[in-house]
Amino acid sequence: MRFRAAASALAVASLVALTAACEDTAGPSGKPAASPTTAEPGTATSGAGAAQLPDLVGMGLQSAQDRAQSLGFHALTSHDALGRGRNQVLDRNWKVCSQKPRPGDHPTGTRIDLGAVKLEETCPARDEGGTPTTAGATMPDFRGKSVRVARRSLDTSTGLRAEDASPEGRIVLVESNWRVCTQDPAPGAPLNGRPVMLTAVKFDESCP
Repeated sequence: MRFRAAASALAVASLVALTAACEDTAGPSGKPAASPTTAEPGTATSGAGAAQLPDLVGMGLQSAQDRAQSLGFHALTSHDALGRGRNQVLDRNWKVCSQKPRPGDHPTGTRIDLGAVKLEETCPARDEGGTPTTAGATMPDFRGKSVRVARRSLDTSTGLRAEDASPEGRIVLVESNWRVCTQDPAPGAPLNGRPVMLTAVKFDESCP
């Protein structure tokens, strides 16, 4: 019995590590995530010709990328418009809600960033995605944001623990599917290397 319990614990730990690794490394279409030093949307590489960038909003993400590439725009990236930090691994399952830069004449080396949601979801009134805010000396307010966004905002040396806010005691595996309910330290409190404790529920649930 002790051997079975140890084996089960090891299997859960391995699954958590594998899930975190996949979320951290997978980018659009399963490619590695873009480097933090990537140019801002609308920035063009030198020596590029110009072309007319169409309005891609409302198109499927894969179709929008194919259309942009057919016109010579190859510096393409995308992000979760709902701000949950999810990766667009299967682009055909996502649709475009926003684009930067706007339609018009642009150098073909311009970086195009598309905000997207899953096909069954509704586009938000305002794009909540993009690059997460990096935490400074004080604790940001993560309530309502995904656990993954919280993790990406904190320094990699910061210890972070996330637990199910409901009485069910579920393991927080896919962090982009979990919404922060409570946090310690509180928003605005000094961080000073302190570990962070979060409680969370899934996005279709209410905080207790």
